[in-house]
Amino acid sequence: MGALAATQLLGLISLSVTLDNGLLKTPPMGWMAWERFRCDVDCRDDPENCISEGLFRDMADRLVEDGWKELGYEYVIIDDCWMSMLRDKQGRLQPEPSRFPSGIDKLARYIHDHGLKLGIYADMGTHTCMGFPGTTLEKIEIDAQTFASWGVDYLKFDGCYSNPVDQMLGYPLMSKALNATGRPMAYSCSWPAYLGGLPPYVNYSLLGEICHLWRNYYDIQDSWDSVLGIVDWFFNNQDELQPAAGPGRWNDPDMLIIGNFGLSVDQARSQMALWAMMAAPLIMSNDLRNMDNSARAILQNRVAIAINQDPMGIQGRRLLQEKSHIEVYWRPLSNSASALVFLSRRTDMPYLYHTSLAKLNYEAGNYEAYDVFMGSMVKRLNATTDFTISVNPSGVVMWYIYPEHTIMCYEGKNVNL
Repeated sequence: MGALAATQLLGLISLSVTLDNGLLKTPPMGWMAWERFRCDVDCRDDPENCISEGLFRDMADRLVEDGWKELGYEYVIIDDCWMSMLRDKQGRLQPEPSRFPSGIDKLARYIHDHGLKLGIYADMGTHTCMGFPGTTLEKIEIDAQTFASWGVDYLKFDGCYSNPVDQMLGYPLMSKALNATGRPMAYSCSWPAYLGGLPPYVNYSLLGEICHLWRNYYDIQDSWDSVLGIVDWFFNNQDELQPAAGPGRWNDPDMLIIGNFGLSVDQARSQMALWAMMAAPLIMSNDLRNMDNSARAILQNRVAIAINQDPMGIQGRRLLQEKSHIEVYWRPLSNSASALVFLSRRTDMPYLYHTSLAKLNYEAGNYEAYDVFMGSMVKRLNATTDFTISVNPSGVVMWYIYPEHTIMCYEGKNVNL
């Protein structure tokens, strides 16, 4: 089927499928199992880390007790490998009983009792990516009803072992089925990632009527190269992707890997800063039970989170790629504020970068700036005044900028400056 025909059929389907349940007006925040724990089902030899109800209870405990929930990290999301290899006698998905002996409904109650929300995974193909039962077209309605009956709050719907025609039908049908349950559920679609992520094969205007968020590109891995590959793809294609994002409809560059093994402290700050600039979901995949203080401080940075969660929901853009291998990113924010990120792609030493706000398209006037990761105010800046910053290799400098004599909100307080 050609791209035009596919788009036209999707348009016909979407007219009756608009997913407008008021959820995710800002990007979702929480924790997901996949990148850190993958498909570890060996609960005999690795009971602390296998995909089981114990792992998700542990993470819920940590989200509440270690201050994550109060910052907005509210979703606990099960990824692949939670299912039994067989559906039950009524044709419903069921959890693997040795690893989820209490059932998903009781796990959901545990999560809800902590003031959190539960997410779950399904795949619209014949099998999930790891070979567990899929949700083919005829199973969509019963699976949506099952998830609702369990108290699920968020569905990640993958697309392994499916084809473009089934995807074109199945993703809108699942949206309609979720709506029909009467239970508000956030809906994460992997559909664009299976179509190359870009128009004309992906119609983002229509997708925004069907899903709350969508995976556009390849899975993240625990490495700086993976982070950079994702960043490059998103900003190389920002003209197509940036307009698609907004309240209730988000591009998803995949999980935060901060606190794992592959990033330095500077690289971890870079991922947090760039995900905030992209208005990306802040879904961590790490071990919250074993996290060093530097990773915790980055992920719990209140100003970076506030920038990410800005209610305007406008995705940021890359402004410059300098010959010096410094890149500049900008995002407009509420109350005439904005955010700037200066990223170093260098690998040698800290680099002194010289510029002015006027050179970055700021209007004439005086501005205040707050250094997000240093936690300090920058001297007053006139738009035409040159300034110099030092950016570490593979690191960032991130500023929250606002006109002089306005109110800045940071660390949970409004401060009249």
